[in-house]
Amino acid sequence: MVKDYNLDVQKLFLRMMLTNAELYTRVVNIMDSQNFDKSLRPVADMFKEHSEKYSVLPDSTQIKAVTGVELEPIEDLNHGHYDWFLEEFEKFTKRQELERAILKAADLLEKGEYGPVEKLIKDAVQISLQKDMGTDYFADPQGRINKYFNSGGQVSTGWPQLDKLLYGGFSRGELNIFAGGSGSGKSLVMMNLALNWLQQGMSGVYISLELSEELTCLRSDAMLTAMSTKEIRKDISTSELKVKMIGKKSGQYRVKALPAQSNVNAIRSYLKEVQIQTGIKVDFVMVDYLDLVMPVSVKVNPNDQFIKDKYVSEELRNLAKELGILLVTASQLNRSAVEEVEFDHSHIAGGISKINTADNVFGIFTSRAMRERGVYQIQCMKSRSSTGVGQKIDLQYNIETMRITDDDPDGYAEQQARFRPQSSANDIMNKIKPQTTVNDSVQETVEPTEKKVVADVKAAGLHKMLAQIKARNN
Repeated sequence: MVKDYNLDVQKLFLRMMLTNAELYTRVVNIMDSQNFDKSLRPVADMFKEHSEKYSVLPDSTQIKAVTGVELEPIEDLNHGHYDWFLEEFEKFTKRQELERAILKAADLLEKGEYGPVEKLIKDAVQISLQKDMGTDYFADPQGRINKYFNSGGQVSTGWPQLDKLLYGGFSRGELNIFAGGSGSGKSLVMMNLALNWLQQGMSGVYISLELSEELTCLRSDAMLTAMSTKEIRKDISTSELKVKMIGKKSGQYRVKALPAQSNVNAIRSYLKEVQIQTGIKVDFVMVDYLDLVMPVSVKVNPNDQFIKDKYVSEELRNLAKELGILLVTASQLNRSAVEEVEFDHSHIAGGISKINTADNVFGIFTSRAMRERGVYQIQCMKSRSSTGVGQKIDLQYNIETMRITDDDPDGYAEQQARFRPQSSANDIMNKIKPQTTVNDSVQETVEPTEKKVVADVKAAGLHKMLAQIKARNN
């Protein structure tokens, strides 16, 4: 292992590349002449310029004539030498890039420019040679398919019609956007979707840059308990009991209000803090909403919405991939969409930049009359995972409780249930074997001796049923 990448070591790197051009080809994506000693930078630059123009490295005579540096090939190199070169050149590049990033960061900090610092350091640390050869398509189709559906595949939205449109639901690591006009219910859709996932046993975070934590939670209370906010205010104890009972069977949930103009780093820091302090494994994140988030990587004028949303969308999508989570956010439709019944990309505030980055984009079409009739319409504006673009679905809306549901007119959920794996023999035996309790409420109130009686009664009933079956078979 090399500890000091001095002039001789750097010259050795260049001589090995000159000897075997394949080595240069394998490291060219991370090679930067600025990482070399000043005396060798002209050689590194010549390697790049000559190879790009003539598709071959210069020979030692050309190098001597142009740069004045003597560089001779090395005889008898073998694969062991190649492995050493690749390992050490990667370490050398990473160290040099990190040193230069730290120096740049110091200058930025003195100027009070904190945003780009993290990206500089992160980019330097992540430098590496490409060792992942990708997926061997024909090698293990079953394992490849199972990996997709088990680790990053579709997760049901809780709305069967939307699941059908998306061929199963949303996927982890993707960016999903619900777009709507002012007052169309973007936040309501996201809150309802969060509750759907919570009741599937997943845990998540709702980040609001617009509404207070208390109002967000109160609306969720109404949706979860089927009580209007007026009823909740009159009977707080009942709503509390309902929320706690449902919470026992749901995933964990945090609601956090962040200031408008927060950036993705603030969101990332909060998520890490939640996981460290509470131990929650975050499955989904709702960001309410994209238009109020500022980019980390560049300084932009907040009025330049196209550029701002481009960077924010990319950073949110990168966050979803980095953490392997379901990420949903919302965006504003512009004024031209007010009178429209069909949405397209031109109706998104800020233009096409966020559409290009997102994996799924949906327009929320509703009006006061529709809400009073109990109808919410979702229009698919973009989807990378299905052919649902242009299709619409109608969901049911309760104007009192703000709950959005799906009566599944096509029976999609039932169809999907048929394809789920059948219960194993152990599952069946677990269902019919003696149980110590009847339900949660019995478990909390029945004393140990009473539990034994309940178990004995169930066991006796089971023996009687088995005896009857045996008698019929005989």
